[in-house]
Amino acid sequence: MKLAERMSRIGVERAFEVLVKARALEAQGRDIIHLEIGEPDFATPGHIVEAGKRALDEGWTHYGPTQGYPDLRDAIAEYISRTRGITVAGENVCVVPGGKPIMFFAMLALLEPGDEVIYPNPGFPIYESMIRFLGATPVPIPLVEERGFSFDLNLLREKLSSKTKMLVLNSPHNPTGGVIPAADIRAIGEMVRDRDLIVLADEIYSEIYFEEQPVSISSVPGLLEKTIILDGFSKTYAMTGWRMGYGVMPKWLAEAVTKLMVNSNSCTASFTQRAGIAALQGPQDDVARMVAEFRRRRDAFCARLNAIPGVRCPLPGGAFYAFPNITGTGWRSEALAENLLEKAGIACLSGTAFGEHGEGYLRFSIANSYDNLMRAADRMKDLLAPEPKAGKAEAH
Repeated sequence: MKLAERMSRIGVERAFEVLVKARALEAQGRDIIHLEIGEPDFATPGHIVEAGKRALDEGWTHYGPTQGYPDLRDAIAEYISRTRGITVAGENVCVVPGGKPIMFFAMLALLEPGDEVIYPNPGFPIYESMIRFLGATPVPIPLVEERGFSFDLNLLREKLSSKTKMLVLNSPHNPTGGVIPAADIRAIGEMVRDRDLIVLADEIYSEIYFEEQPVSISSVPGLLEKTIILDGFSKTYAMTGWRMGYGVMPKWLAEAVTKLMVNSNSCTASFTQRAGIAALQGPQDDVARMVAEFRRRRDAFCARLNAIPGVRCPLPGGAFYAFPNITGTGWRSEALAENLLEKAGIACLSGTAFGEHGEGYLRFSIANSYDNLMRAADRMKDLLAPEPKAGKAEAH
């Protein structure tokens, strides 16, 4: 018995592979600083945890509506309407177990073999994985450091074609931390407004920004009915293990996604949905404190990286990643990432884990303590010291 041919076209997330290697080194007694996983290192806020416990005690342990409980969907619609400056209703919301199902279901519902999908590269690896899995054609747009890791708009205009069925935007962006400027969002909206395509706006880091607040393309006139907003609770509320995300989309697409949901998951866990209401409608102080701490870490860690000869690390505008340019060190990305793990005890990701245009970069998650981040930067500086290191020549 053989796997279906399409399984050869599906990819994985490198972060989890690096985590396994790092854990194996720890089992040998090594001190490893974990900067590979994109997960807040904060506890889920107490009032959310209490809401989840209360829901269990009250019997929210059975099947719920496939699309999500109406009161949670209404709370999400109110939140999205307020934060994006648009008007959506509960009927536009699909609650799913995590953010990835929105990518999976939306692409599955819309893409045919031969359709083209434009997406950022480097970018979240599941975009390209799902595009290829479905037999569609991936059309990567290299992100430009000089533009704050936003698309080159002229190149985007050239890549749009009659076959373009979907455009994927991610702002704030993983892995670069880039935030697409408002002017670029408006320009992209003008480009695609009259085209027969839909925009998948991955806005999972929407509340984690440090300067300019991200603008959703759904707020551009004429784009609301052409946009899928992907958001969730994992990053903003440190709820990664609760597995709850959502998509906000046109009603006709929400109906299709609900069909896919009922064929795969039946529903999202009922008690987590009660916690989701508490997250959206309760105090936001913990979110503000978390973002403030990420800002403190970002400023110090990037400054420390910039003090390393051959390394250039622009300040990310959002998310919780640093994406230093390491071309000046003479190392290739994957070789340096491997050496940082094996020799310096730093678990991080090569920029190429996010696509070929990530060559020349590393991704560090700053979701670790301030002290550990400083230790990691110092270890990296030691590894890259001018004196030749054993094995460096072979790693190039």
